[in-house]
Amino acid sequence: MALLQAVRSARLMQLRPQAAACRFAAAPALQPHGGIEAKAPAVQASLLGGLGAPLSKRNAGVSVLGCAIAMVAVGGCAQGIGQLFAALVVGMARNPSMKEDLFTYTLIGMGFLEFLAIVVILIAGLLLYSE
Repeated sequence: MALLQAVRSARLMQLRPQAAACRFAAAPALQPHGGIEAKAPAVQASLLGGLGAPLSKRNAGVSVLGCAIAMVAVGGCAQGIGQLFAALVVGMARNPSMKEDLFTYTLIGMGFLEFLAIVVILIAGLLLYSE
């Protein structure tokens, strides 16, 4: 965490050297024994005003929108599974002697589609809870 804070401070140092150095020094990871909460109320109020402010605003709506767009692919996986089993029925109707082989290939294809759906859900969760 301190490493990320140092990288952010270095990036801000190009814009405002004094403010970036103060933000780095006021980081809770660098405060002894509990950070800002352990200091006097007067010092705490002065730090939270400008120096303790977050470096960027979190846009929660954008992450929800990205998650919703990523979840559209789960619908595509469901459609693919439907088409897979429709092709199984058609294949079994045309050649009933290949029933076991067609079912094996269908299960392999369904496994790939389920894996894709799980990956999409994981990426959607990553988009939802990322900053």
